[in-house]
Amino acid sequence: MPKLSVVIITLNEEKNIGRCLDSISDVADEIVVVDSYSSDKTEEIVKNKGARFVQHAFEDYVKQHEFADQLATYDHILSLDADEALSEELSKSILVAKKYWKNDGYFMNRKTNYCGKWINHSGWYPDKKLRLFDRRKGKWVGRKIHERFTLKEGSTTGYLKGDILHYSFPTIADHVAQANKFTDLTSAAAFEAGKKSNIFKIFINPAFKFVRDYFFNRGFLDGYYGFIICQISANATFLKYVKLKQMYRKNLK
Repeated sequence: MPKLSVVIITLNEEKNIGRCLDSISDVADEIVVVDSYSSDKTEEIVKNKGARFVQHAFEDYVKQHEFADQLATYDHILSLDADEALSEELSKSILVAKKYWKNDGYFMNRKTNYCGKWINHSGWYPDKKLRLFDRRKGKWVGRKIHERFTLKEGSTTGYLKGDILHYSFPTIADHVAQANKFTDLTSAAAFEAGKKSNIFKIFINPAFKFVRDYFFNRGFLDGYYGFIICQISANATFLKYVKLKQMYRKNLK
């Protein structure tokens, strides 16, 4: 049975990291936390929980994950964010996967808690993630945001029952602030990739995003917060394209 390193990257996660670490106690043979110089009690909590704590300057998400994975003692890795935790069912599934390891990587669903409510639709669930993998069989890819571990061609995958529990936004204001921050990154990544914005994308794409998530992905079943999530997501699409257009205008000057 292979041993498992659980790898987590952090920055000022004192509100979340304890819950995350408690949830992996049954599956982890080693816990590695790579921190981007937190100014809160993240370090204290991690060390009190007995995990390995390493500080490393943040450049981008891909490089941070690569650095963190390299510190792991074992090749089999479970990658989590500090605001995530394993459900009891997923923890049991991971233990079974460890005992009978037969794939190069395993997918699992992620369920998000938004302002205290679990979201079951709205384009947020099921949120399929590859988080359990043999680091020798793939690599981290992505630009400034939306990093992910990708397996090599020909690799085998499985699917585990249970959910990663994602404790995302305690308030709507937090969601709005992150949408603004992330659209700075996504528009910059699009600019670097040579992608263009136009009036069609600025007006039509946000509307399509809302209709898809609220109606086709049944966001209306998530009630009030489903509407809020779909509206902010649509607005983030709008911001991405107006920021991208502004970058081209600035570049022309």
